[in-house]
Amino acid sequence: MTKRKNPEWLQKAVFYQIYPQSFYDSNDDGIGDIPGIIQKLDYIESLGVNALWINPCFVSPFEDAGYDVADYYQVAPRYGTNDDLKQLFAEAKKRGIRILLDLVPGHTSVQHPWFQASQKHEKTQHTDYYVWNNSIWEMPQRDLQVVRGYAQRDAGYITNFFWFQPALNYGFAQTDPRYPWMQPVDAAGPKMVRQEMKKVMQFWLDIGASGFRVDMAASLVKRDPEKTETSRFWTWIREWLAEKYPDAVIVSEWGEPAQAIPAGFHMDFLLGFNNPGWVSLFRKRGMGRWRDPYGWSFFDESGHGDIMQFLNEYLPHLEVTGDQGYIALITGNHDETPRIANGRSQAMMKLIYLFLLTMPGTPFIYYGDEIGMQYLDLPSKEGGYMRTGVRTPMQWSDEQNAGFSKAPAEKLYLPVDGFEERPTVANQEDDPDSLLNRVRSLIKTRQALKALQADAHFDVIYAESGKLPFVYTRAKQGQKVMVALNPSNREVSVELPEDLLEYEPEALDAPEGARIDRSVDGWKLTLGPVSGAMYKVN
Repeated sequence: MTKRKNPEWLQKAVFYQIYPQSFYDSNDDGIGDIPGIIQKLDYIESLGVNALWINPCFVSPFEDAGYDVADYYQVAPRYGTNDDLKQLFAEAKKRGIRILLDLVPGHTSVQHPWFQASQKHEKTQHTDYYVWNNSIWEMPQRDLQVVRGYAQRDAGYITNFFWFQPALNYGFAQTDPRYPWMQPVDAAGPKMVRQEMKKVMQFWLDIGASGFRVDMAASLVKRDPEKTETSRFWTWIREWLAEKYPDAVIVSEWGEPAQAIPAGFHMDFLLGFNNPGWVSLFRKRGMGRWRDPYGWSFFDESGHGDIMQFLNEYLPHLEVTGDQGYIALITGNHDETPRIANGRSQAMMKLIYLFLLTMPGTPFIYYGDEIGMQYLDLPSKEGGYMRTGVRTPMQWSDEQNAGFSKAPAEKLYLPVDGFEERPTVANQEDDPDSLLNRVRSLIKTRQALKALQADAHFDVIYAESGKLPFVYTRAKQGQKVMVALNPSNREVSVELPEDLLEYEPEALDAPEGARIDRSVDGWKLTLGPVSGAMYKVN
């Protein structure tokens, strides 16, 4: 792997994801907006996070919540204006907060002017901007979704997801002479599309963005089973960024860090659709067809979960990526169901945050997860389907509409949680024992210790199938921190390796019931039920 330099600010980066239509409504129309984010920057700063990822905020018909872009260069009016976004960049920068926009490079809306020109019968500049077959009568390819009969031109277009999201043409890694419409990656159409996407990125970087989260990043080049040509494209983008925007970063929705990081990304997410080991941590039990309904999550009070299901998946990715780029661990996002707090106690949530904020790489907190917002069972909105319930309005207070908006309830983008005991920022703000303040404290600790930075070394000290606790260390520049986790509802103990500790360690975060005692073989670590501890061990 080519050695790449990562921006220094990523070492201490903790990201916060904002779904803009649900964060804060500044003009009382029922939909969150960019001025609303600006008004809440002091709160965001108070969390200790230093970077934001904002879901798509560009012009769109919103049939897929903005992932069907109709103009890459304009903020959607419901969110504000380009000047509002510039102001957000500027105000965030004053607070040391960087902002990643959501880039959708693989497809557009059918309403995008590029597509409207491409679908015409006569040849235009944009004819080959999308992937079209030769005729509406041509049988669809088994591996390519096709929509027929929608366009003026006698052809069907390939889609990436829903029918109204035609795939931009980055070419085919494997062409077929029987189908000349499967253009190679160096054909004129794919080359123009690549340049167009680079222009989009440059436009927003020049205005003040610090980079992009890239939607469906692995899907660009068709029939690219090893992702060789897709990786070549992102490597080209990374080299350009390194030269022109060395502090900018890109994080991929890929789900294969060992593939995405060598391809040029600074970060890649572990995600439910691609990483069963990741699912085994939080979302394994009883989640229907998207999740394994059998077995138990590791973070379950039964103690029946198996940390090795995660580690056997995670460690190979970590070994390949090294310090070339970072694995991004999330509390959740706009696609992951249910919310991480569903069915969990506050003690368990605090333990989960101890894990997420002491692991290598870059943690991402989904808005509302810092207070324990819950998934709601709702009808689909803007293509959300079962995901709609993780996209509900942020719960700020016990005021009207949970403080999200002063609009009538029926005008809200989505309904707020009607549960009387719903968590809010206001009812946790001044409670030192709240989840919110626990998250703040852990972020502060992470950013204060070199051993908890993104590239600090990670060693598993104790992890066995069917046994607890899970113990690991992080180390950098002579500083070493040990973290121990017990999600079960019973006390657990483990003998630590004799050479791990020379003397009794300094407790950085150790609740009542956590202790380290001398034993015959060296040291014995004990943790109380549903608890964790962090120690400085040198």
